[in-house]
Amino acid sequence: MATIIDGKLVTAKIREEIKNESAAFEKETGVKPGLAVIIVGDDPASQVYVRNKGKACEEVGFYSEIHRLPEETTEEELLSLVHSLNENEKIHGILVQSPLPKHLDEALIVNNIRYEKDVDAFHPVNVGKIMIGDYNFLPCTPAGVMELLKAYDINVCGKEVAVVGRSNIVGKPQAMLMLHANATVTICHSRTKNLSEVLNRADVVVMAIGKAKFLKADMIKEGAVVIDVGMNRDENGKLCGDIDFEECEKKASYITPVPGGVGPMTITMLMKNTLTAAKTSLEK
Repeated sequence: MATIIDGKLVTAKIREEIKNESAAFEKETGVKPGLAVIIVGDDPASQVYVRNKGKACEEVGFYSEIHRLPEETTEEELLSLVHSLNENEKIHGILVQSPLPKHLDEALIVNNIRYEKDVDAFHPVNVGKIMIGDYNFLPCTPAGVMELLKAYDINVCGKEVAVVGRSNIVGKPQAMLMLHANATVTICHSRTKNLSEVLNRADVVVMAIGKAKFLKADMIKEGAVVIDVGMNRDENGKLCGDIDFEECEKKASYITPVPGGVGPMTITMLMKNTLTAAKTSLEK
């Protein structure tokens, strides 16, 4: 039976470290790390995420602002708010909650956030910095995965890693972080041939495709480390990941549950990025 990687336990420890570091930083410099979150419209899942981000800021002692804008907000109005937050010295991190309403160009909005305040690490400058390994911020979910591996002393150096999914938010940056950690990485996707063959030789499998219980035990090798980034609902409406947990738990050496695995780490890494942004704002 696999050891279950407890994201809640790891996130509590890291948040405590961030809280202490933030308090020491504020005492030394008089600067309190500040995060601004913008949400447009009333998507229920987004509302929950934004509320949780506000709570996390409170927990670690950050200043926070939540800007709730109506669905019909124009691109011009949203850009105007972004530009004002770019110039606001109390704000070190800016996050625009996705998805945005369809009439708004998400790439245009992200590109207008100053890259030094882009704590999601989606701005092209930050993406490029991650590619060459010279970065201040990492995308929150892939960074959370790496922290979980570190917390459980799972070293990917020299190991074969399969990342299933090639999104700009998780799959691609996850592969790059694994590469920076000296893993041999295969990125798998909907056009990958012989997926089971690739997965069967992988020491570590990261699933990020958004398909409920897609990964079965016969697709992984004995003793593999299995990381589930998926967030889905099963046939009974119960929260589940991309991995068939009950099956894979019997064969894997380590496995993340859903909920309670990678999920809690994402907002924690956002807090870490915001603290980094506050620190680097004083270096200019």
